[in-house]
Amino acid sequence: MLFIQYPKCSTCQKAKKWLDAQNITYMERHIAEDNPSYDELKQWHEKSGMPLKKFFNTSGMLYKDMKLKDRLPDMSEEEQLKLLATNGMLVKRPLIVDADKVLVGFKEAEWGEKLLLQKD
Repeated sequence: MLFIQYPKCSTCQKAKKWLDAQNITYMERHIAEDNPSYDELKQWHEKSGMPLKKFFNTSGMLYKDMKLKDRLPDMSEEEQLKLLATNGMLVKRPLIVDADKVLVGFKEAEWGEKLLLQKD
């Protein structure tokens, strides 16, 4: 399982503590130092079943500086994926990626349901 996060992000820190408390093993990846590629994002988006907008860090400064709220509706999915691949700070975090699922953002109830049931 891959845990993609930004160490200074408080939500990522909470998610990491939660994973550790549940004894869930994972490989860690720093999203700003090792930005997800276009191909990874495309694969994760397809696997997640979520709208692509959910992959954007809508509360981030970069998202706001680039005025993406207004620009995204006019962009194709491919353009959005290419944009996400340019900077890890545009990607919502933390992310969990494993063989059959992708979780975006930390919601303890959802993670518990999707990760703990799998462990048993």
